[in-house]
Amino acid sequence: MEVRSNPAADNSSDHRRPSALSSKQPPPSPHPVDTSAVSQRLQKELMALMMSGVDLGVSAFPDGESIFTWIGTIEGGKGTLYEGLSYKLSLRFPLDYPFKPPQVKFETMCFHPNVDQFGNICLDILQDKWSSAYDCRTILLSIQSLLEEPNLESPLNSYAAALWNDKEDYRRMVHKQFFAGEALES
Repeated sequence: MEVRSNPAADNSSDHRRPSALSSKQPPPSPHPVDTSAVSQRLQKELMALMMSGVDLGVSAFPDGESIFTWIGTIEGGKGTLYEGLSYKLSLRFPLDYPFKPPQVKFETMCFHPNVDQFGNICLDILQDKWSSAYDCRTILLSIQSLLEEPNLESPLNSYAAALWNDKEDYRRMVHKQFFAGEALES
């Protein structure tokens, strides 16, 4: 019969080092999370956006009590295929913002080469080209600019990309999807 000692009862033979115990912990983030600093930055961005964004056709505000979840609005630019349309977006800021980009999605249906049917956006500054120097205003203005200047080399919606050069049919699809989405929301 084999006899095993009970490690919980016998603390005298505990030779574990603190580093051995902590090796099971995930490595710390290269940027320690200070949620109060992130909250302060988001509040500053909100104030700056409120002062200048409306004139540019973009706006955003916290959605409810959390400063980390916002609802944004982008107006289609004058003279573009999106003129007169207003798109709602959701922005979810990570706790390690601005070192990581927010998750941004169209909540209003948007027919566009770089937007899929779920509202996901293919935009380099929201992925591999992110910089902590960007802010909410930059993000919204970049998405607004993307509406008129899509990246046809990397489409999420290949049908929209193929239709892009036929402006009249493209405009029809933009309006059809926009107004179909509005009907679903109401």
